[in-house]
Amino acid sequence: MAASAKTSEGMKTVDESDVGISCFISQLPGFRGILKQRYADFIVNEVDMDGNVVRLTSLDVSPEMDVKEEDKTKSSDDVPQSYASAIESFRSLCSASDAERMETLVNQVTSGADDEISPVVLDPSSDKSKRTAIHNFVKEKFKFLVTDTVDGPDPTSKCIRVRVNSGNAGGKRSRKRKERGDKPFDSRGSEHWPADVGKFLKFHLYKENKDTQEALGLIGKMLGVQPKSFGFSGTKDKRSVSTQRVTVFKQQASKLAALNKRLFGIKVGDFSLVKEGLLLGQLMGNRFTITLRGVVADSEETIKKSAESLGKDGFINYFGLQRFGSGSVPTHHVGAALLKGEWKEAVDMILDPREMHDFSLTLRFSPQRNVVNEAREYYKETGDIDGTLRQLPRYLVAERAILQCLKKCPGNYLQALKGVPRTLRMMYVHSYQSYLWNNATSLRVQKYGTNQVVLGDLVSTKVDDAKRVVGSLNSEQKENSEEALDCDQLDDTAVVDLPGERSDLFKVVGKEDVEAGTYSTSDIVLPLPGSRVIYPSNDVAEIFHDLAKKDGISLTESIHGVKEFSITSMTGGYRRVFQKPIDFEWELLTYTDSNKPLAETDLDRITMEKPVDKVGSAEETESDSNQPESCETDLKDSEQTQLALKMALTLPSSCYATMAIRELLKTSTSVAYHKTLN
Repeated sequence: MAASAKTSEGMKTVDESDVGISCFISQLPGFRGILKQRYADFIVNEVDMDGNVVRLTSLDVSPEMDVKEEDKTKSSDDVPQSYASAIESFRSLCSASDAERMETLVNQVTSGADDEISPVVLDPSSDKSKRTAIHNFVKEKFKFLVTDTVDGPDPTSKCIRVRVNSGNAGGKRSRKRKERGDKPFDSRGSEHWPADVGKFLKFHLYKENKDTQEALGLIGKMLGVQPKSFGFSGTKDKRSVSTQRVTVFKQQASKLAALNKRLFGIKVGDFSLVKEGLLLGQLMGNRFTITLRGVVADSEETIKKSAESLGKDGFINYFGLQRFGSGSVPTHHVGAALLKGEWKEAVDMILDPREMHDFSLTLRFSPQRNVVNEAREYYKETGDIDGTLRQLPRYLVAERAILQCLKKCPGNYLQALKGVPRTLRMMYVHSYQSYLWNNATSLRVQKYGTNQVVLGDLVSTKVDDAKRVVGSLNSEQKENSEEALDCDQLDDTAVVDLPGERSDLFKVVGKEDVEAGTYSTSDIVLPLPGSRVIYPSNDVAEIFHDLAKKDGISLTESIHGVKEFSITSMTGGYRRVFQKPIDFEWELLTYTDSNKPLAETDLDRITMEKPVDKVGSAEETESDSNQPESCETDLKDSEQTQLALKMALTLPSSCYATMAIRELLKTSTSVAYHKTLN
């Protein structure tokens, strides 16, 4: 069970039993069902802090949404003749829209306005010779501009980015402190944004089969803005269709809306201006619409009883497999190495090649997975950092940051780890905490069952809900993108730091509490190890220390002086052991065409598409021809009628929907298992 076991000993996909997931609440029999046969079988809509379900309802931009900036650039008629001639020649190399972008950029520079000038990204192109011609033309005709190449919307295309040559730029937009004075450099958005309007543009991001960071990275490249410009409350599962809120600093709504024609599998809409940007953790939870296909059970009664039990009794609130990564190097193994101060071993785990069979159902449709592993192999064989960086996709933030630091400071593995953004590097340690929590939870259920509070249990006290700290049992959301760690996306769950002043929120159950029946099973919590938490007073507490000791880790003493990688320097947190779904609904559907969608997405509603009919309806609609399925399995139509279970439920941001599905099916939620069902 030791988390730090060498990964060379049988590299394989992480199994539920490897991370402490072993128990169920109900004793009902399970049944067969395929999870995520299509991306639209797993729909996630964020729930904001006011309890509103976030949906994409409009792609339009109202005229009043465009902000009138204080210093407008001159019109295209004012471009000096010499550059006007060059722009006219540029039209022969590119599209009309690209020529307009270039004309606007040149106009901004030559107008003399001393505001921040954002780069422009030209249309995607897979023609390398055409891109080379554009690079050379800009270099010759516009010496105050520079170009580079960025990834396009798909693996086969690239985009040219054009920006002001910082060596020729002066004033406030200069990166050089002596040229910009005391004003800090900020390339996130316009400097001349009016003071009387919100500085942040809020929009709803709709995406299919893309993680949040990947989608925002692509949008950022097209806008020519830095990743730090965006704010969001949590990441969403990659293998899904999801909608969430995003904010971006000082950007025009019309500029974002124009990207909808160029984006694949991504849409933006529902624009509004707000004063504050979104921060991680600013959500109540998520609304899931999940369709299990190919359902086979002893009888429909079995399915009905299981669904009713899930709604009534809930599920064990385990950290799901996504928490620990999809590859052959689980994130909690890296976390264990960090807690022990084994910096080189942690770096090697992050950078080393992975077993390709460990990845998702979309592997054979995703050339990037092969590219990533080839880059890992290349680095392991050659140690060539520059060559590896050229091969690694930009979304692998942790790997790229480590390599860049090793290039500057060879052999300084601790410094390399600190080069990873804090929100990412801390997820490794949080993953180890989650590993301990899962194992302790399984022991609690095995010894004391699921229907009673026992002496020594740890519970959430009966404090007035209005006084309770929001999220005290939810996620701190200090995570960015598990995909950047080569993991599957999280269902927005992590570890919460406990406010020191609210020690009255949790207590150990005493004899008088048991006799009075003061607490119910829904109040039971277990700690995520840290310096401020208390543990149960029964034997469940022992497993935390026993497992950590097997891994060479102390939960009470630090063996190195790096505080951020020490559990004794973390406050810790608590998590409910049992969770009930909120506003739970379910229905059985029949279908004959496996390619036909069984649930409406937000984009379906906008485009007036209709979902498949329910059981008993004689009318059938056509398959959704507009929904991109480039990464889906090409399933042939079948005359055989099949059964599907469609569910809708809301969960707090600290919960995994896959663990609710596991309670129903009584089978593994691993990608490898559901791939065999496909």
